[in-house]
Amino acid sequence: MTLEEMLLHRRAVRIYDPDKPVDTEIVRHCIEQAQLAPTSSNMQLWECYHVIAPRMLQTLSRACLNQQSARTARQMVVFVIRPDRYKAHAKAVLEFEKENVRRYSPAEKQARRIANMELYYDKLMPAVYRRGGGLIGLGRKMLALLRGLSHPVVRQVSETDMRVKMHKSCALVAQTFMLAMSEAGYDTCPLEGFDSLLVRRALHLPYSAEINMIIPCGVRTEEGVRGERFRLPFSENYQRIG
Repeated sequence: MTLEEMLLHRRAVRIYDPDKPVDTEIVRHCIEQAQLAPTSSNMQLWECYHVIAPRMLQTLSRACLNQQSARTARQMVVFVIRPDRYKAHAKAVLEFEKENVRRYSPAEKQARRIANMELYYDKLMPAVYRRGGGLIGLGRKMLALLRGLSHPVVRQVSETDMRVKMHKSCALVAQTFMLAMSEAGYDTCPLEGFDSLLVRRALHLPYSAEINMIIPCGVRTEEGVRGERFRLPFSENYQRIG
């Protein structure tokens, strides 16, 4: 498919065909493709749970309020943010980018670029992702306000702001996964209506993890797509400047 064909094909499918299986390896490959999605500062603070076991599918269906898309899903993928992994991910990105600089940057610029990378991932990323009951984020917010009196500055640095940032990044991954599934001929439905406590218990998620989206997977039935797709007129969303 072309990108436009994938976008037109992808719909929020509510009912999946029980007689049409889903290839587990294809779904896994679509998740691998989703890793190519961009995330804020390349921190990749997400993970997913690819659910195939029938009993777990039933458990998640109940947690998803027994919506049709969950009840009839052949497989599910649960996308989760992991704020607790910021130190490990910052370290991994730093080591990779230092090697990138050594391989692709002119020799005379390498020391400066590596120093900038170390400042960013050794100091800045741990500072902005650190949590402390809201107080650390409040301190970051105050520093941003003071700095912003004389310079342009990123102002969304509270602990809530950083949670939003991680969820936005994870949503980009989930959307990429759904497009990959569409290209593979499968259907999906992004669910945000679920009992998060039941899902957390079922997947044994750590306390700091948060569920971003649950995506049932399968092959649509004729009744699975509810009529034509509605979108607001483009003119209501599009603002041209200049």
